[in-house]
Amino acid sequence: MTHPLVPSLPDLIARARADLRMGLPVVLDGPAPQLAAAVETLSPERLAALGPDVVLVLTARRAETLKARAYDGDIARVAVPAGADLGWLRALADPAGDLMTPMKGPLRTLREGDAGPARAAVGLVKTAHLLPAVLMAPLPDASAVPGLTHLPATLLPAALAAEAQFAPVSVGALPMQAAGRGRLHVLRADGEEHFAVEVGQPDRDRPVLARLHSACFTGDVLGSLKCDCGPQLHAALARMGAEGAGVLLYLNQEGRGIGLANKMRAYSLQDQGFDTVEANHRLGFEDDERDFRIGAALLRQLGFSAVRLLTNNPAKVAMLESHGVRVVERVPLKVGRGPENAAYLDTKAAKSGHLL
Repeated sequence: MTHPLVPSLPDLIARARADLRMGLPVVLDGPAPQLAAAVETLSPERLAALGPDVVLVLTARRAETLKARAYDGDIARVAVPAGADLGWLRALADPAGDLMTPMKGPLRTLREGDAGPARAAVGLVKTAHLLPAVLMAPLPDASAVPGLTHLPATLLPAALAAEAQFAPVSVGALPMQAAGRGRLHVLRADGEEHFAVEVGQPDRDRPVLARLHSACFTGDVLGSLKCDCGPQLHAALARMGAEGAGVLLYLNQEGRGIGLANKMRAYSLQDQGFDTVEANHRLGFEDDERDFRIGAALLRQLGFSAVRLLTNNPAKVAMLESHGVRVVERVPLKVGRGPENAAYLDTKAAKSGHLL
């Protein structure tokens, strides 16, 4: 039996995310252990210490922009030429300079060998909200590099895909300008905190007016005109206040799940003429990296089994229905359109299926 003080796999994953953000590699254990390091945070000294036999792993989305073949389907393993420095690696990882230096190849991608550890490493780096570009290197002797976080390569994908398990942290009364009296619940899963704003005293036996709202620092806090998030947040709370009850889940999934830093990279690409979906793809992400199962899990934990969902996104309805929460009505939330975000909203409707 494992000692209770020994870190579990979720503990190790949270530790690995922190290591990668600090520029440390992690070890993916298996028949042929490998080091995995995030290109974004790697230092020249640590790059040199990885040795000469390194491979750069990119997502198929990023590889498509670079005209590199993704033989592994969702990822591409790029052979790193001798003498390649950190500048070369970061130019492949970060699309900021693509228009200034569009020719970065030709790139030779690998098709032989097991791509499983590389795929797991990219998934891990994505959840750390770093650019999805990983440098992999063989580790013949793990004892030569003590202190690194070790993860089982074969178990990592399933662990990353598992539904979050929430632990309640605290709850307190919260009078709100838009919604009146309510309570704020703080819940924690996998090192992340998410929030549930309960307006009034919703009846658990009846469908509750609900919204799944992903965090948007620029829109919710700064009043950005590039999106409709701030107006949607305040309109949802006002609607709940007018009806006397509701629950708003404030999910810590900034930038459709890619994090604030990558969201600002996407904004920079939009300034170059790419739409919101194209910008995500050039960065190496999918259209939407959020995990809406979090919303279903939170609603169930709070005792709600049926909702009237405030959303323009049919994917949220389908996700809740498939994870045990009945959606008896989709309540449109069409607010916040203006000249600064009209093209953005049109793209969400055309490419992401939003009903606007």
